[in-house]
Amino acid sequence: MRIVISEFMSLDGVVQAPGGPEEDTDGGFAHGGWSHSFFDPEVVGGAFADALTKAEALLFGRRTWQTMAAAWPERAGDPFADRMNAIPKYVVTRTLGDDRLTWHNTTRIPGDEAVARIRELHKADGGDLLVMGSPTLVRTLLREGLVDELRLMVMPVLLGGGKTIFPDDGAQRRLELVSTVTSGTGVQVCTYRPAVEG
Repeated sequence: MRIVISEFMSLDGVVQAPGGPEEDTDGGFAHGGWSHSFFDPEVVGGAFADALTKAEALLFGRRTWQTMAAAWPERAGDPFADRMNAIPKYVVTRTLGDDRLTWHNTTRIPGDEAVARIRELHKADGGDLLVMGSPTLVRTLLREGLVDELRLMVMPVLLGGGKTIFPDDGAQRRLELVSTVTSGTGVQVCTYRPAVEG
């Protein structure tokens, strides 16, 4: 399976709490919901719909899974929500037990087995394994060389600090820009893949 990362991102690389004020206030983050004024259904919404259409499963960190599990089941009847609710989901967690996986079609990946289990999924036949949000998990996937595509929706705003997806281990990782589309709200939807070393 190809591992595809899809993120709302500020110009200064922050991905924390794009959806709402209470989503993630770690570190005193006060800008929750910052992506809303830049969202447009055609370009930004289209990028998400395209990624979800190509996905055969979703992969989340615990906090993002809990946020999504609280939001999507009640939106049944909308085609995007129905797809989110029906598709197989994996959550990497050290704290949630199987009895708390209330969102339909969710499988738990124990935190201490995450890299090995995700490597197995990566080697399996199938479509895309889509990751949304989940900055801690995405940092690990990038560090381990397990990302096949980054879809970044870069929004014209500086947030002055917050969680990012990028490893800070000093390693250089070259990427190739595959496509870019600009929305009327100034969002750059950029698709990157790891550069093939020549």
